[in-house]
Amino acid sequence: MLEKLNLKQKLPRQDYERALPGWQRRLYELEKACWDNKIASLLVFEGWDAAGKGTTIAALTGRLDPRGYKLHSVQPPRTYEKNYPWLWRFWLKLPNYGEMAIFDTSWYRRVLVERVEGEVGPKQWRRARQDIVEFERLLAEDGVTILKFWLHISKREQKQRFRELEQDPLECWRVTKEDWARQRKYKKYLLAVEEMLEQTESEFAPWTIVEATSRWFARRKVFETVIAALETRLGQAAPAPGEAPEAVQRDAELRQAVKAAGGRRAGDR
Repeated sequence: MLEKLNLKQKLPRQDYERALPGWQRRLYELEKACWDNKIASLLVFEGWDAAGKGTTIAALTGRLDPRGYKLHSVQPPRTYEKNYPWLWRFWLKLPNYGEMAIFDTSWYRRVLVERVEGEVGPKQWRRARQDIVEFERLLAEDGVTILKFWLHISKREQKQRFRELEQDPLECWRVTKEDWARQRKYKKYLLAVEEMLEQTESEFAPWTIVEATSRWFARRKVFETVIAALETRLGQAAPAPGEAPEAVQRDAELRQAVKAAGGRRAGDR
C-alpha cells in the first residue's frame, strides 16, 4: 500500500500561505457550528518521527477557539495506568459533546511502538487491533466524527530531517537515541504500519494517508480532509463561509510579509 504512494507531491510554500487563512477561517466556523450542534469530533495523528505531526497540528489549531478543543500528546503509560484495561486512559481524554479532541499519537501506540519494541507480546497487540475497532465503533455510534491521519515519509527523508534538526541549536533536543534506534528499524515499523492501516480501516473511522515529504502539501491535505468531513457531518447545519475573500487575501499577504521579515526555518520544504 504505502510503497505505491507518490511521495514527490509538492505544494509551493507561497500557494500554501496564500490559502492558509481561508482554511483556518473555515475550520473556525465549523468548530463553532459543531459546538452549537453538540457534535464531537476526534482527530488522530500518527506517522513517522519527524514527519510533521506537531507542526501540522499547530497549523490546524492556529485560529481555533481554544475553548472548543483539547490536544493530547500521548506518552507511554504510567505505572498506575498499567493496572487498568489498556484503553482506560484514552476514555478519560475523549471529547465532550460539541468539542474536538486532537491526539498527537494515540491508542495506536500499542500496535506500533509497543509491538515493534517488544513492550507487549503478540497476543496483546493482535487483540489490541480488535479492541481499537470496537472502541472506535462505539464512539462513532454515539455520534463522534473520527478522522485518522498517517503522515508518511521515506526512510531517507526521515534520516535527512533528523540530521537537519541535530544541526539546529534550538531544535537538536528533539532527536534522541531512541529516535535513531527506531529509524534503523524502519522496515519493521513499515510492516506494522501496513497491517495497522489494513486491519483498523473502517467506514466510521477512516484512515487518510498523507504524503508528507512536502510539509505544505501535507497540511493542505489535512485541512481539506477535516473541513470536508465536518461539513458533511453538519449537513444543512454547516454555516456558509463568513469572511469575504478580500479579507482573507489581506490576511494572507500580511502573514507572508511577516514571515519574509523573519526568515525561513531550516528544513522547510
